[in-house]
Amino acid sequence: MAPYTSMELLKFLLFHVHPVEKLFGYERFAHLNKEQAWMMIDSAKALADQEMAPCFKTMDETPAYYDGNGKVITHPALKKIITAAAEQGWIGGSAIFEHGGMQLPELIFGTAHHIFQAANNGVQGYLGLSAGAAALITSFGTIDQLTQYVPKIYSGEWQGTMALTEPQAGSSLSDIKTRAKKISEEQYLIKGQKIFISAGQHEACENFVHLTLARMEGAPAGVIGISLFIIPKFRPNQDGGLTYNDVYCAGDFQKMGQRGYATTHLSFGDNDDCIGYLVGEPNKGLNYMFQMMNGARISVGLSAASVAMAAYQYALQYAKERPQGRKAGEKNLDAAPIHIIHHADIQRMLLTQKAIAEGSISLGLECNLLYDLYHASKGVEKKSYQLLLEILTPIAKTYPSEQGSRSAALAIQTLGGYGFTTDFPVQQHYRDLKIMSLYEGTTGIQAIDLLGRKVMLENGQALELLFAEFNKEIAIAQLSQELSAEAELLDQEISRIRWVLNKLKPVATEGDTAKYLSDASVFLEMMGYAVIGWQWLKMATKSLDLLSSSNLSEEQRSFYEGKIHVCRFYFKYEIPHAAACAAILTNESRLTSIQNFDLFN
Repeated sequence: MAPYTSMELLKFLLFHVHPVEKLFGYERFAHLNKEQAWMMIDSAKALADQEMAPCFKTMDETPAYYDGNGKVITHPALKKIITAAAEQGWIGGSAIFEHGGMQLPELIFGTAHHIFQAANNGVQGYLGLSAGAAALITSFGTIDQLTQYVPKIYSGEWQGTMALTEPQAGSSLSDIKTRAKKISEEQYLIKGQKIFISAGQHEACENFVHLTLARMEGAPAGVIGISLFIIPKFRPNQDGGLTYNDVYCAGDFQKMGQRGYATTHLSFGDNDDCIGYLVGEPNKGLNYMFQMMNGARISVGLSAASVAMAAYQYALQYAKERPQGRKAGEKNLDAAPIHIIHHADIQRMLLTQKAIAEGSISLGLECNLLYDLYHASKGVEKKSYQLLLEILTPIAKTYPSEQGSRSAALAIQTLGGYGFTTDFPVQQHYRDLKIMSLYEGTTGIQAIDLLGRKVMLENGQALELLFAEFNKEIAIAQLSQELSAEAELLDQEISRIRWVLNKLKPVATEGDTAKYLSDASVFLEMMGYAVIGWQWLKMATKSLDLLSSSNLSEEQRSFYEGKIHVCRFYFKYEIPHAAACAAILTNESRLTSIQNFDLFN
């Protein structure tokens, strides 16, 4: 079996770059230790090797499909995978003990899910959605709702989903038309449709718990009038039985990638018998849903990074084994061909892939750690972790999604013509990865969130906290001759971002929101380069420190030296793109937000 991730990298990230031991000093995670943490990661890898990776290709070749009678047929292995993952705690493991979980740090939980994503990213989506739906119920639902639904979701018997999008309303949730008519204090008759519902309804689970946004009768217009409902496919009865709840799967969507991952069209209340159960207070549904959406955004980013990593691992293996051509300058045509990894351009492509994939994984785990620290800490410290997580979320979702596609394209390029064929997996990685830039809000939505809200959060405090984190690594790197140049480049990026924002602020102050946000995606791209640069500097400084140990094996020494080399590569080849973004952002020509649409003809 070809490798799809690096366990050595994960151990380095978990125990050195984002030290999980830091969490065990908090009461919430005091029941764990380092050895237990790695045993769990090892068990996740075994599960991925045995159950998930073997059906990665066949799930693409025999995709989920609609049978015409309300059912979506999925790969036969899916039910076994969901059950096995549930038994090991990879659906409910991060929940607190009182809710039936193992109270695992998200850092451990997320690392395990990275392994699943790299092995077979379509399968992991079923697990991740259930985990997120259950967490939403435990946060905002009643005790009865928790008791009724959460244990069944954690066991893998019932599938959790999130149902937001409608045919006429994609990201514009203020335009949703699904209606809720009150019939008792907590029960409402639901009528409407939802589309693009991942894991919506399939035969691998017995029941489905759709966390659904709908508008009550008389609710205010816009997003402030949206409420959150639990809508099961089969509603539980008082006698313990189940009754069909008038939730019909009207079809599925056939996709270019993630073909084993069911994506459905749901119709609620065709026979006026669909009951939804209110979660929390009326008209606060979107606020509640953001808990699941923000967690999903980080998960989507990590998934993109994981798929990019899998593609890189295959491209690396291929480059080591594929003989073709001779060294530049070699004039002896009788000389044996060399493996393509010796060619400089192949090395450039491999290093680019490695820089993108590993930097993105590190950022995803950074966000997981911040999530844990936020939930475990108190006071000012807690607020700081929250603000850092807020500003990093759109970047952690978008950089891996956009640059991951580029990385997977380079994996195809590394294989040459073979990369374009279905005989090799990198074309599937490329197809699977594209959806990540669309899930949980497109790149444009993330960009507006970052520039329109997050950089101004708490009068810019979130951004300043992020710069303070940059400066910590810059200060460490400046002490070494090996990394002082990279430290200086990251310091320049802080100045560049400040300069760009100073140029943009007058536009926002004047109230020209359209102009201010017109190049928000370019700003997000620029921030992404800086944030991944910070992650690489963090990995490099830690590697430099570890290289001072006298008892390293040759493999360990090579691993740490490799991190320093890729850090330098990133700052030479990738960071310069940020300057081009800044040039666009500070150019006052207004070439978008135009009204003359004839210009597009």
